[in-house]
Order: sequence, then structure tokens, then C-alpha cells
Amino acid sequence: MVKYFLSLLVLLSIIACNSKLSNNEKEVFTAKGKDIAKATFNELSSNLMEQMKLGGPSQAIPFCNLQATPITEQLSEKYNVIIKRTSNKLRNSANEPTERELEIINEFSNALQNKLDLKPVVEIDNQNSKHFYAPIIMQANCLACHGKLNEMVTIQTDSIIKSLYPNDKAMGYVEGDLRGIWSITFKN
Repeated sequence: MVKYFLSLLVLLSIIACNSKLSNNEKEVFTAKGKDIAKATFNELSSNLMEQMKLGGPSQAIPFCNLQATPITEQLSEKYNVIIKRTSNKLRNSANEPTERELEIINEFSNALQNKLDLKPVVEIDNQNSKHFYAPIIMQANCLACHGKLNEMVTIQTDSIIKSLYPNDKAMGYVEGDLRGIWSITFKN
């Protein structure tokens, strides 16, 4: 019995040691996560800006509604990860944050309020999956659809948003606010 207990204790120790990332691994996954988040942002942003030029919010919002998820899924496949954008103020309910993502959002929000640097978080979970989380900061060109009603967002734009996203909470932002996070899970 004691032998069994000692074997179990050794096995649990090995598992516990393997469930932590080394500093080198954290650096590698931070760099990969930043690259993937940047590539995804650039792809989504360039497509949305093109739609804005072609027809303003009335063209960009339906495009985003139909194409943001497929674009993100294509990039997830390309990089062999799961890419997610989430927030505590959702536009698309399909992007609902997990409990851990909500904790990360709150940590970034508190850091931003205290004027601290926002640094990506890389960690490993109980299933040995590696995760990258980084803040999404509101930029000026996003305020036409995410800003304050009657300041940056017109009534017409608001009505288009509400028709496609009836439970929208993703408005009222100003430049520099925390919009949400990138949540990237690396596939093993």
C-alpha cells in the first residue's frame, strides 16, 4: 500500500512539474501568440476598412456579421490554433468568455485603470493546453461602430447593429478603452 502511495505521489509530482511552462516556453508562445493576434487583427481590420470605404457602416456591419467568424476560423486552421476574440461587453453572443477569459479581462481592465502596462498572459491549463491572452485596445477607427451613440455612432448605424445583434453591448467605448481580449489556444 505504501509502495502504491509513493508511486502515485511520484506520478503526481511529474504531472505537476510538466504542467508549468518554462520561461523559454513562455517567450516562444508569447511571440507566437502576438504574431497570430497581429495577423488576425490585420486580416479582419483590412477587410472591414475595405468595406467601410465601399459603403460605410451599412456595408461593414453585415460583412463583419457574416465574415468575421469564417476569417478567424481560416486563420485558426492556418496557425493550428483556436483563435477567439471575447469581451465582457459582447456584440456576438458566440464569443461568450469562459470563466478564465473573464478573469483575464478583469485583470487587464484593472491594470489599465491603474495605468499599468498590459502584457500578454501565457499559461497552461489542467489538460496541458497552452493559452495566450492579450488585450484588445479600442482604436479610433473602430469607434464608428463601437463608440458612443450620437457622438461616434449614428442612429442609422445603431439600428443596423441592433438588427443583426439584438443583444449588443459593445458600444460606448472611447479610444484607448479595453475592448476585450485575444484568446488563443495552441493545439497540442
